[in-house]
Amino acid sequence: MQRLAPAPKISLMLWFERDKERHRFYLLPGMGGRARRRKELRFLRWSLAAGLLVSTIVAAILYFLSRSQ
Repeated sequence: MQRLAPAPKISLMLWFERDKERHRFYLLPGMGGRARRRKELRFLRWSLAAGLLVSTIVAAILYFLSRSQ
């Protein structure tokens, strides 16, 4: 009886492997913990505020353009 050879690795599987070295980063003392969370929260709040401001301006422009016709 003949044994089946193991299936060869599919090259597409290698495409989905993550490069751990690329995602690795190092923090100096004081860069992690509460200070980092505060910084990220501040960045998130400013991003949301900027998004709301831009969407309000675009909505107002579209409203006035549609009203004038």
